[in-house]
Amino acid sequence: MTQNESGVAGKTALITGAAHRIGAQTARALHGAGMNILIHYLSSRKQAAALKQELESQRPESVVLAQADLNDINQIPRLIESAVETFSGLDVLVNNASSFYPTPLEDASEEQWNDLIGSNLKAPFFLAQAAAPLLRARRGCIVNLVDIHSLRPLKEYPIYSIAKAANAMLVKSLARELGPEVRVNGVSPGAILWPKHRLSPQTKQEILARTALKRAGAPEDIARTVLFLVRDAPYITGQVIAVDGGRTLQQ
Repeated sequence: MTQNESGVAGKTALITGAAHRIGAQTARALHGAGMNILIHYLSSRKQAAALKQELESQRPESVVLAQADLNDINQIPRLIESAVETFSGLDVLVNNASSFYPTPLEDASEEQWNDLIGSNLKAPFFLAQAAAPLLRARRGCIVNLVDIHSLRPLKEYPIYSIAKAANAMLVKSLARELGPEVRVNGVSPGAILWPKHRLSPQTKQEILARTALKRAGAPEDIARTVLFLVRDAPYITGQVIAVDGGRTLQQ
């Protein structure tokens, strides 16, 4: 075991929306560094259970599943309590869960507003509030998954872009509120995974052409950055790291 691994081995991380995509890869990365993992999911129990089985084949009794609707803040304390009941505390909160879909201005609804603001801003705020005593006790950290569109809005996604811009400010605000005991940072993905709704090959190529590296990234790129902030960055707080292949370099 390396010195860095010994620094996080046996510690506990709660990852929201961890059943698939970037959340699942982040769970693999933190678990691979020796951490216990609470896999939060909303409705993807089958995927969450498969990931638990995968990880526990490497280290038994190191993963717990926790279901909750994060748009109902009354369910959040129970989610945090799961960490105490199973692993006697919490060291890391990764706010990964996120709704993402278009909301053109002329068609946007209050229901969509509540869902997008809820999952991308309200839930991370109240999760941080609920987790703060545990994180302070262990001098832990929070990592939010932001988005490069927090800086440059994505056309036809105004509510999502607004929510992620607020999420980026949440990183900075929480860093001030929770310091010096708790560090708070963010990771801002670019073209990592294509959205679930279909994009044409031409649109994908246009997106990649606007990156400096001219290629897409992978979930592992985000997971490694989260691990860096958790394990290797004791003097970094209040920062949002863009992992975007240089997309934000271009106007």
